[in-house]
Amino acid sequence: MKKLKVDYTAIARNTGGRKGHVKSDDGLLDFDVAMPKEIGGEGGKTNPEQLLAAAYSTCFGGALASVAQKVSLRDSEITAKVHLGSFGPEDYGIAVDIFVKIPHASSLEEAQKLADAAHEICLISKATRGNIEVNVTAVK
Repeated sequence: MKKLKVDYTAIARNTGGRKGHVKSDDGLLDFDVAMPKEIGGEGGKTNPEQLLAAAYSTCFGGALASVAQKVSLRDSEITAKVHLGSFGPEDYGIAVDIFVKIPHASSLEEAQKLADAAHEICLISKATRGNIEVNVTAVK
């Protein structure tokens, strides 16, 4: 395994798990979290799946900008859907669908090639590769 030369470290602390509070060391993030109603929680607050969706779509957008070269990304959108489910009793997992809209791509095929290239270099894609199912789809 390659040794990582660290350029930046993000720090966040949680107390109370899924029914608790999250705060980053710089105070920019500072909020309560709750389990979604769909899985028996109270809802009304953010949850880890939403945070992962936000982080993944943002990271993917940065990767897309790196591979787009001459294609304008104006009005582009990346939507990450993080699915929470189970493989069986007490065996929970997540999957992710990423939808990439690139209106200025010459074709849907070009958009898909750019999305696939972004998926290869996106840091969260790299971190999750082989651990969770991630589907990347270009959409018009």
